[in-house]
Amino acid sequence: MLKEILMMALDNIIGNKMRSFLTMLGIMIGVTSIIALITVVQGVTGEVIDRFSEMGAGKVTVQAYGTALKAGLNENDIADLSAIEYVSGVSPTVSLSSTAARGSKIFEDINVEGNNEIYFENNQDTIIQGRPLNVYDMSSGYSNVCIIDENIADELFWGENPINKQMYLGGQNYTVVGLMESETNFFRQNTGRVKIPYKNALRLSDMANIMNIEIYLYDANDTEIANYEIENVLNAAFNYTEDSFNILNFESILSSMQEMQSMLTAMLTGIASIALLVGGVGIMNMMLVSVTERTTEIGLRKALGAEPRQIQYQFVIEAVLLSLLGGLFGALFGLLISYIAAAAMDTKFALSPSAIALGLGFSALVGIVFGWTPARKASRLKPIDALRSE
Repeated sequence: MLKEILMMALDNIIGNKMRSFLTMLGIMIGVTSIIALITVVQGVTGEVIDRFSEMGAGKVTVQAYGTALKAGLNENDIADLSAIEYVSGVSPTVSLSSTAARGSKIFEDINVEGNNEIYFENNQDTIIQGRPLNVYDMSSGYSNVCIIDENIADELFWGENPINKQMYLGGQNYTVVGLMESETNFFRQNTGRVKIPYKNALRLSDMANIMNIEIYLYDANDTEIANYEIENVLNAAFNYTEDSFNILNFESILSSMQEMQSMLTAMLTGIASIALLVGGVGIMNMMLVSVTERTTEIGLRKALGAEPRQIQYQFVIEAVLLSLLGGLFGALFGLLISYIAAAAMDTKFALSPSAIALGLGFSALVGIVFGWTPARKASRLKPIDALRSE
């Protein structure tokens, strides 16, 4: 019986090709929207989360605002933080702007970053040529060595190998020992970047203490307990003064980003589902028209012994088939659009089974919900009235 009902439903859909296509179009648009939006959003946000995870796994950033009596952290504070059981190393970060020069060539307003050897031990892919800053550069007082990016190399050392060459930074002579890739700046192009020993950066910026540090952990799983120990050391350093520091770890950032991703996905799904509801109305309208057109057929089948539930099943199955066919085509178009969008934005295309299941499941549900009323109307027709309508 089910096979006969399916065949009759398919015959009716194929027999009214244009009307069936227009009816499925709303479902196709809805499913395409759901799958494309969810897949693209999950791909983009997933890549951002992965990059943040790679950058911040096992790392805690501290901003030390200080108090009226003590601004920032001193060397003793750094030593206390380094002595924490879970900490593998502490890297001060000192940032300022300065000017680089070589002969008559001048590169103004470059970003100078002061770090120590711990930073380079944990960011080994920073250097593309030459060597990183090491412990000897930190322990020899003020060692005037630097690492420059490709923008400065092009500007001051065009056509030359900059390694072991001299340049001036903030009026002082520095030896270039390493080269790193340039970073894209969203507000300015060709922004130069230099890394020097952090004590040199403190001297250039006329700062006595350190405002920012990066703390590296042996194991990222110890982040929570390490945060507790770090907070104890910082509270003691600033006499338990409120708002004197801020501890930032990427675990909390990743958690917030994942929550935002879920909220954004739910919001986009809700918006795209409106198209599915419109498609459902189209299915109900088409099925009501079909019931009216096939009144004589329904009356004849009932007169021959067809039960009301069989008539009802036929129209519900026909509505579900229309929805599922629209959903399948919508899923294909959605994946195609997602792939093109991922290629255009240079992000990884990630197939989302949950989005496909949601789109197809929603389309089937729409077919059942919006096909029920026409099917119920058809099942309630009296054979004598249906035959008289001819």
